Amino acid sequence: MIRNILTYPILFVFLVLLQVLILNNIQLSGYINPYLYVIFILWLPVEMKKSLVMLASFFLGLSVDIFSNTVGMHAAACVFLAFCRPYILHFLAPREGYEGGQVPGIQAFGLSWFLTYAAIAILLHHLFLFYLEVFRMTEFFSTLWRVLLSSIFTMILVILAQLFRYNSEKSI
Repeated sequence: MIRNILTYPILFVFLVLLQVLILNNIQLSGYINPYLYVIFILWLPVEMKKSLVMLASFFLGLSVDIFSNTVGMHAAACVFLAFCRPYILHFLAPREGYEGGQVPGIQAFGLSWFLTYAAIAILLHHLFLFYLEVFRMTEFFSTLWRVLLSSIFTMILVILAQLFRYNSEKSI
């Protein structure tokens, strides 16, 4: 418990700084924008109250918005993801259910479960974010292409971060 109290604020600050200082400056051909900061929402404990997840997600998105000058788009997308997260977790719940204190990840649920969970969550976040940014349907397919490419690139970064986390937890 105390480890979580220290870990999540540090992770929050690290991911926001990584996003705004490094990842926001990566734009390959205008279609690939990695948003690794969503991993913070993915790694929140399963039994965490929905209101706390939404509040933490709002502040995460707001922090990225402040540094990126994006006027609430990331905050809205993060709150949307936090709203959808319990439904995704319910959809992917193991037959015996979740145990208390479990954190979504490879170690707790396996690689295929985590890949499915992360892919659904990232795709939902990116769909909401990019269509909110464009806010018109005339560019539907180019925006969809951007969503898919950015989701794939973000998914690769999330898998790398998860494998790094899995290996560090395994060695403890």
